[in-house]
Amino acid sequence: MPDILAENISDKAVMGSDGTELGALYNVTMDLKSGELHDLIVEPDEDTPTRTIDYDRDEQGRFRVPVARVQAVKDYIVVDR
Repeated sequence: MPDILAENISDKAVMGSDGTELGALYNVTMDLKSGELHDLIVEPDEDTPTRTIDYDRDEQGRFRVPVARVQAVKDYIVVDR
């Protein structure tokens, strides 16, 4: 993922490369020592077909999308599905 300011992605909608809307960006996890980003934490929308999404989830049911799967950041954050 290229250098992007956090303020430019907060609360942004996350969409799969197949057009499935996954939800809104909730948080980003990172390694505090290296500064390397790990996962996007995505809060699913009520309409998101959660059973068909194959990302790991946290304790609250949010998707953990590896940063390496981010394809683009524009109006949406587009992630590889």
